[in-house]
Amino acid sequence: MARTRKHLGAALVFLSVLHTWGQPLLHHPHVHCVVPAGGLSSDGTGWVHAPPSFFLPVKILSRVFRGKVVAGLIGAFRAGTLTLPTDLRHLTDESAFRAWLRPLFHHDWVVYAKPPFGGPSHVLHYLARYTHRVAIANHRLVDVTDAQVTFRWKDYRHGSQVRVMTLSAEEFLRRFCLHVLPTGFVRIRFYGFLAPRCRTEALRRCRRALDASPPPAPTVRAAPPRRPCPCRRVPTAVGPWSPSNDSPHATSPCGPSSKDSRWTPRDRHTPSTASRSPSPRPIRTRVRAAAH
Repeated sequence: MARTRKHLGAALVFLSVLHTWGQPLLHHPHVHCVVPAGGLSSDGTGWVHAPPSFFLPVKILSRVFRGKVVAGLIGAFRAGTLTLPTDLRHLTDESAFRAWLRPLFHHDWVVYAKPPFGGPSHVLHYLARYTHRVAIANHRLVDVTDAQVTFRWKDYRHGSQVRVMTLSAEEFLRRFCLHVLPTGFVRIRFYGFLAPRCRTEALRRCRRALDASPPPAPTVRAAPPRRPCPCRRVPTAVGPWSPSNDSPHATSPCGPSSKDSRWTPRDRHTPSTASRSPSPRPIRTRVRAAAH
């Protein structure tokens, strides 16, 4: 819709972040989408800015969103990949499923689009806190015992009041496991020119159109220098070393002398397998008894 000249005439891009939890850790799947107010022109040479007071028509967005969701449900039903809960098992019949979908077109779906209150950086900072964290942060935990867990949560229905909730250990683990995604499931997705297959070239065009300089290259910390061990001449990367004050026989990062009775094998720095000298094979002697 944004590609049409009637609305914006530009190719949009957005990123989406999946959240599956609310403050009480119940199952509340929702997606946060961040969309810039503009995009690349059709020929890819310029940047089209959206008007300050208007981005896209919300009513048309709601109808498109409704059509896409219903079409996805129908496609999953026909492919046999739609999993229905126990109370909706009667919808496995196609006629019953279509009757259940029909009223969805009689309601206006709500699409709420608004500019960020604190600016773009505030939105990105908010989402960044949830990209690699699941359900609850440590600072919300009040008390943890073998039998129960107590944590703080915000009650958004009553003015964002901070309340305290106590759950049994089993119930807390059940709620937490609701939000552990399967292996390989992608939580963050990029669309438009932020897609991995065209991101590099598209971002170069955007910077050229906006006359923006590329971001500085990330600083890479150099690895510590590898130096030979004084006792075995084995290259190590343990960094600076000083003899331990507890062991008077410590002369190298490999550990103290074997004369030190306080030395234990687990404290020893074991060299790599490739650098070990091969141990001599034991000499086996066969003794054949002579029959008398």
